[in-house]
Amino acid sequence: MSLFLTYGLRNLFVRKLTTTMTVLGMGLVVFVFAAVLMLAHGLEETLVDTGSPDNAIVVRAAASAETVSIMSRDQAGIARTQPEVALKADGTPVATNELIVMVNLSKRKNGDAGNVIIRGTTPDIFVLRSGIKLTAGRMFTPGTSEIIVGKRAAENFKGCALGEHITSALRDWNVVGVFDAGGTGFDSELWGDVEQIQQVFKRPIYSSVTLRLKDPAQFDALKKRLEADPRMTVDVKRERQFYTEQSQATATFIRVIGLLVSIIFAVGAVIGAMITMYASVSNRTVEIGTLRAIGFSRTRILGVFLIESVWLSILGWVVGVIAASAMSLVTVSTTNWDTFAELAFSFALSSRILIGSLVFSVVMGLVGGFLPAVRASRARIVESLREAA
Repeated sequence: MSLFLTYGLRNLFVRKLTTTMTVLGMGLVVFVFAAVLMLAHGLEETLVDTGSPDNAIVVRAAASAETVSIMSRDQAGIARTQPEVALKADGTPVATNELIVMVNLSKRKNGDAGNVIIRGTTPDIFVLRSGIKLTAGRMFTPGTSEIIVGKRAAENFKGCALGEHITSALRDWNVVGVFDAGGTGFDSELWGDVEQIQQVFKRPIYSSVTLRLKDPAQFDALKKRLEADPRMTVDVKRERQFYTEQSQATATFIRVIGLLVSIIFAVGAVIGAMITMYASVSNRTVEIGTLRAIGFSRTRILGVFLIESVWLSILGWVVGVIAASAMSLVTVSTTNWDTFAELAFSFALSSRILIGSLVFSVVMGLVGGFLPAVRASRARIVESLREAA
């Protein structure tokens, strides 16, 4: 069996040039395929990690994002005082009322405009999201026009670095701190005092209320009570679920477009593999006849050449995955179609992507090698050996 598996691999190294060209072609297709999946996975991972499993978020019923949600002060107060909400040492709830507004800022790189979220919040946001840390400067002072910004927003947009300021709604907002949200969606946001943002942007409402649960298992009880309350008209979701749903439309679009491109590229790679295998069959007619003469069946000849084609695809997969893995160092930004805000995220590789790209590559190899393998298996012993004479 080991000879059966290694025979085709050894033959590939005999024809180094054609093997190299075919492997590079397949590697390019695998690179595109894996990079697209990494892009979509990176977007999903960024938004999923934005939520905490211990938190619940309350938004207006049927609101797909905080940008289209409206809650009154009374509704926010009712949500905060539910028995499932965790309490601080002073007896106040671990919760924050938040208002989302969108501002238009210029990008540092090219000056193009981009939508950026300003999140009106409270200092309790750091209690709710303990993984977020200030890396420079200090927390904004409630009641002032101070803001803190996510590290990616600080890097990508003019006026968002520490000590700079942006002008919006006829007021200057001074950047007094930069925070690191661990690569989540919050890294692309600006945070300020919710009461100030309500006044300046003339929006005396909230977009959402985020709550820390005493016990994540109590979520269903909280959800049932609030959604049944006639005063509320809200949806209650686990925070991770809420942000996961926001990634679906954009991630699906990336996957569909990327897969279409990959399929087009794959056709060329399959043709390249087929040409390589046909050339291999033509150059080894005598060898095939000899194998048949010493007892190799047609089925086994077919298997030998299919395995050789699969080895080509595996080598292409290795090349493509190595190239794609380097993309994990790249950060890109796009518009989140649910919030219409700019979101920065990185390519992310996973075991599912590795396995999926391997299957994709092997299928290319099998398709490209099938017809040449059939031709090799049908070679007649007498005619093949006659060529040797």
